[in-house]
Amino acid sequence: MFEALGDKLSNVFDGLTGRGALSEKDVNAAMREIRIALLEADVALPVVKDFVERVRKEAVGEKVIKSIKPGQMVVKIVNDALIETLGGTLSDEDADKAEVAKATHLNLAAKPPVVILMAGLQGSGKTTTTGKLGLYLRSALKKKVLFASLDTNRPAAMEQLGMLAKQAEVSFLEIVKGQSALDIAKRAMKEAKLGSYDVVILDTAGRTTINEELMAEVEAVAKETQPTETLLVADSLTGQDAVETAQRFHARLPLTGLVLTRIDGDGRGGAALSMRAVTGLPIKFLGTGEKMDGLEAFDAERLAGRILGQGDIVSLVERASQVIDEKDAALTAEKMRKGQFDLEDLGKQLGQMQKMGGMGGLMKLMPGMGKMKKQLDAAGGIDDQLLKQQQAIILSMTPAERRKPELIKASRKKRIAAGAGMSVQEVNKLLKMHRQMSDMMKKMGKGGMAGIMQAMGGMPGMPKMPGGMSAKGGGMPNPADMSPEQLEDLKKSLPRDLANCLALAV
Repeated sequence: MFEALGDKLSNVFDGLTGRGALSEKDVNAAMREIRIALLEADVALPVVKDFVERVRKEAVGEKVIKSIKPGQMVVKIVNDALIETLGGTLSDEDADKAEVAKATHLNLAAKPPVVILMAGLQGSGKTTTTGKLGLYLRSALKKKVLFASLDTNRPAAMEQLGMLAKQAEVSFLEIVKGQSALDIAKRAMKEAKLGSYDVVILDTAGRTTINEELMAEVEAVAKETQPTETLLVADSLTGQDAVETAQRFHARLPLTGLVLTRIDGDGRGGAALSMRAVTGLPIKFLGTGEKMDGLEAFDAERLAGRILGQGDIVSLVERASQVIDEKDAALTAEKMRKGQFDLEDLGKQLGQMQKMGGMGGLMKLMPGMGKMKKQLDAAGGIDDQLLKQQQAIILSMTPAERRKPELIKASRKKRIAAGAGMSVQEVNKLLKMHRQMSDMMKKMGKGGMAGIMQAMGGMPGMPKMPGGMSAKGGGMPNPADMSPEQLEDLKKSLPRDLANCLALAV
């Protein structure tokens, strides 16, 4: 969603970071570009004005003008301003509270059953978000959850929530035809108390537009159930309309936070940047896609890092923890420590990379890799088919061959290549990739931090670059400056380098 904004800001920073000193004129020119970028991203005008003024005030200060690297200081100032606009960071006191769900300030400390009321317009993804939130509460926070659908208007709305309850493995209040939303809410509270539930989530009805009937119904339910959390679900693709919807709901309901859905869409991102500043309400979750695990706790620092192309290593580790079994990870770590990284391990790692979004998805989250991904996309794109082909080669081997790659001689290579539908040359490339990774694992296992730094010499962004290239003083190679052969080498080395990065992150 934020790619266009991130690209524009990145271009502004590229013009600043290469300079030895910045004048006030340089800063003012950059501020004009940042202002245009934010307005084109559909950020609310008052928010843009406040943001630009805050950055300008810091950027023209003596600290920046006299800094050794003034361009990087401006990047830091913009990053800090983005974090502040998005809601800032948790205080130490809040972060230490046991009942705060990750970085969301989700209040679950009230006497059970805690009531979470879901509000929003029809089509905003409210029911789907209810399902995702239930899964999150059950799996991440170990809560006993009850769903209740109060949507008596939309056809099959109740049945939809019932299906989502099954997928999330939480309880669902039995459907009784003919009851009003208020009657269902009362019955849900009674059931939640009798069943000793920790949390009851009430999915209210939506309308295509805000009207008196909708607001009166939601207000009556809120008054009866006294929710601890009243979350407004808003579709981030609607831009400034989402901000206006939040303001109008907040005028009638005691909202405690926002959930932005379809954050992975092709919208311009202005709603997310405007919501907190305009409404004063914290963004608590971001929803992506239709899958049940497509809900992430909102974190201003991490989102700012993504917008500015700095990656999101925390999300990378969290995503890895969902895909990688804890016991497998411990076993692999022990084998890495002993330098026993075999082809079985490589095959698992390639599969994990696919589950985590492929090479493109990983590059977005890795610091310093976002820009390279865009350059590779412009130069023909990244083909995740390579991961599948490499897995096919490994699967064509016998268990003994996967455990002992040294067994694989010429005749075996021909058999493996035929079984995978690949050439012997591709088998040789995979074996070479495994040897390089195995060497890196040994260095990591034997040398402690020094070994890790030595191993990282062959990873992206370090002096020794992917594809056997080098870059003076480190930095990323620019695919646009490469020959077709060098570009092909870089693409083929990506699975190895990303797998190495993933191993370090986990």
